[in-house]
Amino acid sequence: MSSAWALPVLAVIGLAGGLAVGSGMVAFLIVLNVLPRLAQITRSYRNTRPFEAAVTWGAVVWTLADFFDWRIHFPPAGAAVFGLFAGCFVGMLAAALTEVINVLPILAKRLRMEKYIHRLLMAMIFGKVLGSLFDWLVYMKE
Repeated sequence: MSSAWALPVLAVIGLAGGLAVGSGMVAFLIVLNVLPRLAQITRSYRNTRPFEAAVTWGAVVWTLADFFDWRIHFPPAGAAVFGLFAGCFVGMLAAALTEVINVLPILAKRLRMEKYIHRLLMAMIFGKVLGSLFDWLVYMKE
């Protein structure tokens, strides 16, 4: 491909990818009603709009950070606090999604593990925690 066509083709591919990811994000937030359910779980009904604004601005800011290759150097304590808040937010969002689509009861029924639903849930939680710790402490150092 000639260099004259490379930039417009890359721009179209990037735009198409952005539209696909954006459509998925909108479907996730609106169709599944995740953020209102998150507000209901945390009993903060008045904060539905700030939750939506936080997710939207977070997506915009971190997209710009990735696009412009921004680097943020936190001291270890600052990174721990940031990681704690980010993990709490992602965990609550995942819990809201799980409740909205009733994943665990369906999964337990199909695997014939209704009696072991508590163990299944704990395995999923510990797997996520250990995977995150591995990513932060081992994989990121390479």
